[in-house]
Formats: sequence, C-alpha cells, structure tokens
Amino acid sequence: MNIDIPPPGEAREILPGLRWLRFPLPFAPHHVNVWLVEDGDGWTAIDAGVANDETRANWQAAMAGEAFGGRALTGLLVTHFHPDHAGLMGWLCAAHGLTPRMTRIEWLQARSLWFDTGTEMLDHQAEFARTAGAPAEYCTFLRARGALYVRAVAPLPRAFAAIADGETVTIGGRAWRVVTGQGHAPDMACLHSAEAGVLIAADQILPRISPYIGLHAGEPMGDPLGAFLASIGRFRALPEDTLVLPSHGEPFRGLHARIDALAAHHADRLAALEEACRAPATAHALLPALFRRPLDQRNLGFGLGETLAHLRWLEAMGRIERLPAADGVIAWARR
Repeated sequence: MNIDIPPPGEAREILPGLRWLRFPLPFAPHHVNVWLVEDGDGWTAIDAGVANDETRANWQAAMAGEAFGGRALTGLLVTHFHPDHAGLMGWLCAAHGLTPRMTRIEWLQARSLWFDTGTEMLDHQAEFARTAGAPAEYCTFLRARGALYVRAVAPLPRAFAAIADGETVTIGGRAWRVVTGQGHAPDMACLHSAEAGVLIAADQILPRISPYIGLHAGEPMGDPLGAFLASIGRFRALPEDTLVLPSHGEPFRGLHARIDALAAHHADRLAALEEACRAPATAHALLPALFRRPLDQRNLGFGLGETLAHLRWLEAMGRIERLPAADGVIAWARR
C-alpha cells in the first residue's frame, strides 16, 4: 500500500475514519505506529507510545493539528504492555478522563513490572543470565542498570476495561473482533474489521522483521516461540488480501505469505541452533548460531532471550536436552 509515512505529530488517512500516526523511539526499531479510529465525535487511539518528552510533544501537536481535525481523544485501546505501546497510557487517560481497554493479562503484566523495581528483581535477572552462560561483567551491568520498565512508562491508571480474544468491540459504529497473539507478549490484542478488510496487527505480524520472541526470567520454563508459531497460524483464517496495519513498518497486504515467511524464518533459526548443539554449549556460547555480529551489553539480554526461546522450543519437541552443571549453568545438547 503506497501511503507516505506521516512525520511525527501529523497523520495520514488509511481509509475514511482510520488514520496513521508514527512516533520516534529512542531504541530499535526506532518508531512505533499508532492508529486513530473515528469514534463518534472523537477518536479512539490504538496504543500510546513510549513515555518521554518527545512523544508527549508529538501527541500534543497531533491533537492540536489536522491529525485530530479539532476533535478530541475519546478512547484508548492498548495492544500490549511493552513501553512503546503502553508507555503514555496513564498520561493520556489522566488528561482526557479515559479508561483504557486492554486484555487482562497485558494489564496485569504492565502493573506488575511497573512496581517491581527492587534489588531482588535485578538479582533474579542477573542469576537468570548467569545460568545461561553470560559473563560476570554482564551480570554486574544488569544490576547497575536498574529497572528499565518504570523509566519508559508513565504512572499507570488504577482501572481498565478488559477485552478478550473473540470479543467484538465497537468503535465508531464499526465492529472489530479481538484476535489475541502470544509469544512476543502474553496476550496481545489485535483487531480485525471484516467490514473494512483491515487487521490492526500490533507486533504480532510485522512486514519485514520477526517480532522479538524471548524467554524471560519470570517464566523460565515457558515456550514463547511455540506460542508465537501457534498463534500466527490462527490469522490464516483471515482473507489473504487483508490490509495489515503493523506497529512497526508500513501497512501491507499479503497476510498469508507473510505468515509463511515468519514460520520459515524461525524454522531456519531452529535448524541452525539444533546443528550448533552437536556439542554441549550454553545459550551465551550459542549466540553466533543466530546472530552474525557480536552483541553489546545493551542488546545481549535480547540475544540471550531469543536464543533461549528457540532452545526451549527444541527441548519441548524432544530434540535437545538441558545439562545443568553443579554451579547451575545450563548447557544444551542434541539428544
């Protein structure tokens, strides 16, 4: 779909009653898309952006300019708990008297992370990294860096309105069915309008990259990659020519082809990692099987999380096994 990318604070019309905002991010992928859906005399926003002064200024410019066309923000739906989506949820709701809509798990995840900032949490993360084979200097870096989530998310509202998979929400007289996705986030809300032929896909289906799929310290025996691969398959029920509105990148068509590409991408990575497990190795030692360049300390956590997610899938499928050492550090090897 050939629509110019909107500059910060401006909007582009996707369809009548549906507009596209884009805000810069101070971290990769360096931007996030926000969708405005006409809703009576105002607009409902899908997602809120990260909590920083630049995004606040861009919101204010949008609401004062042609993007909003003199109409108010009257609703907010947040797809998932990540800071680039939920960061300014509380700020927008407080300023406009709103109650955000969100799936219950994503709401609770946001609340728990926002308040979990103590040394015990940092020690837990550092120990998780250590058992994955990370060097001592990285574990020291994690403890010194402190809690990240609270620095990128404004104080959260104390109430929300729950939405759930399969539910129909009405925005501006148009029905949107909630389709949740897992893996990148625990219960991310995507919205499908059969009438408009549009899928607001959040981070579940992106046009050029795979969303980050990582195993984290809070659920060390989870299988986020298995959850992701299962949930993207559910979107095959939607028409191939659906207009997909992703949270990163540009709107596109070709939903089924993109699902196939995402599945193939992870199949290739799993095959490479399984081959690298011919000899026992830690997740940290296995990073080169998935990443072509060394990762700095800021990105090492993402690399470990992604590698561990793929290792857990292989373990769940019975193709590799974990070999814990006496000090708790875990190696992985083919069966």
